[in-house]
Amino acid sequence: MNDRVILVTGAASGIGAACLRAMAGPGTAFLVHTRRNREGAEAMAGFARARGARAETILADIADPATPDALVAAALARFGRLDVVVANAGFADRTPLLAQSEAAFARSFDTILWAFLRLARAASPLVTAAEHGRIIAISSFVAHVFRPDVVGFPATAAAKAGMEALARSLAIEIAASGATVNCVAPGFTRKDATGHSAFTPEQWRAVVENIPLGRLGTPEDVAAAVAFLASPAAGYITGQVLHVNGGLV
Repeated sequence: MNDRVILVTGAASGIGAACLRAMAGPGTAFLVHTRRNREGAEAMAGFARARGARAETILADIADPATPDALVAAALARFGRLDVVVANAGFADRTPLLAQSEAAFARSFDTILWAFLRLARAASPLVTAAEHGRIIAISSFVAHVFRPDVVGFPATAAAKAGMEALARSLAIEIAASGATVNCVAPGFTRKDATGHSAFTPEQWRAVVENIPLGRLGTPEDVAAAVAFLASPAAGYITGQVLHVNGGLV
């Protein structure tokens, strides 16, 4: 039986790395993508292999229009198929809306919205041919929570909201194949040891006060939701946004 092939973008650290850790095991194969963190990508590929999976790495800027096609082609060349796509690569921009340059705003859209559209378009022929095809996009609470006491990320919010709309539309378009398309929207999430923090410790304490469960999320919290949606057990869930945010509203 062929391995189930999983592409994870932005997989060298943080949520992407946690997704790989949650799904790696015998019968799986991973294409580990990162923009430039070669060391992190190789470490995650090594982790996957230690768990009995196959793994290869690829470095490319997801905002480059040619990258999504190249990622899908690499998965096909190296593993012969593609079953699951986890579209995780991206970044958060806290710049206030009226202070945004057009170039910075475009970078958010190129990295998040356009990259997802291109990746979904390139991957859909293979995913829809898979027995349990899955496309899972990592969104964010910033597309849903707009309050004066919660820090805003205007460009990121707009790009993530658009990505969710595309995912819902694609879910309908490919539903007849049995493949599913969903989003996972993390809340405030603690970085892993390789990440950098957007806030000071004092700012993080203020953030936690707004979270009903009283703690930050972890990459593992998010990865658990992704692993479920990627599994055969989630075959009747499509076009949905699963919030992993500790109750933040």
